[in-house]
Amino acid sequence: MAKNPYETLGVASSASDAEIQKAFRRLAKKSHPDLHPGDKKAEDRFKEINAAYDIVGDAAKRARFDRGEIDAGGNEIRQNPFARGARHGAGGGAAGEQHFSFEDLDLGDLFGGMFRGGQGGPGAGRGPGAGPFGGGRPGRGEDQRFMLEVDFEEAAIGATKRLTLPNGKSLDVNIPPGINDGQTIRLKGQGAQGHGGPAGDALIEVKVRTHPAFRREGRDIYAEVPISLGEAVAGGKVEVPTVHGPVAMTVPKWTNGGARMRLKGKGIPATKTEPAGDQYVVFEIVLPKTPDKDLEDFVKGWAERKPYNPRK
Repeated sequence: MAKNPYETLGVASSASDAEIQKAFRRLAKKSHPDLHPGDKKAEDRFKEINAAYDIVGDAAKRARFDRGEIDAGGNEIRQNPFARGARHGAGGGAAGEQHFSFEDLDLGDLFGGMFRGGQGGPGAGRGPGAGPFGGGRPGRGEDQRFMLEVDFEEAAIGATKRLTLPNGKSLDVNIPPGINDGQTIRLKGQGAQGHGGPAGDALIEVKVRTHPAFRREGRDIYAEVPISLGEAVAGGKVEVPTVHGPVAMTVPKWTNGGARMRLKGKGIPATKTEPAGDQYVVFEIVLPKTPDKDLEDFVKGWAERKPYNPRK
């Protein structure tokens, strides 16, 4: 029997969607099979975490689970009209009494298998969705959720990543250019196997790693580029990183720290519906790591002869 999904994820049943997602990400990353090759316990734990998130990470399934309509494994819970506390028919009754009417029963479910099972026709035999006397109906497999981490550049310009599933199967996932952190990719038919029906889908949530040089705003990319004092004053050529590869760029004379220049089309690549983004280079003036007395004396003398106030 599947465990309570809230307990598996270590959250309260009143937890917000964001809290549930955060718990899932933390646990899935910790127990991912790629980090524990050959560890059966870690693999089983990863399966439990994904199964739990498949229930409470989906708003509709979570609501049904909370109402007692499905169990922790996502299976339907059929209400027994003969059980105490079952829904009563018209006419009501005193508190604590058991009432039901044949209007509450689906006679097709109750007796249908009896008349179908003996003929060997469609629906014969027990199976998922079958009534107590057989007559199963095909069912689609459950969707399954996974998380995949990608580098900033891979998310920006696209890539193909291999994802290892808990059952050992590997999938090649196409990362489209410009995908955002937290966005989900749907792989049709790669989820749980169906019961006489089609397989469910694999829902891949993409986590984009931060980058030490780049940050993204919409389809534009920003990068801070350090320059020397000499390059800031006299100008010069510098190599600038972009997600498409390094490019040479001219630093104009008298470039201040924080000055910004644009590299057109060097941001997120164009799509059929959106143009390519740009990259903005922000210059940062960096002094030598080792103090230089000659430079200090020169700047001090120059400042005394030609004082100015940059804060004015």
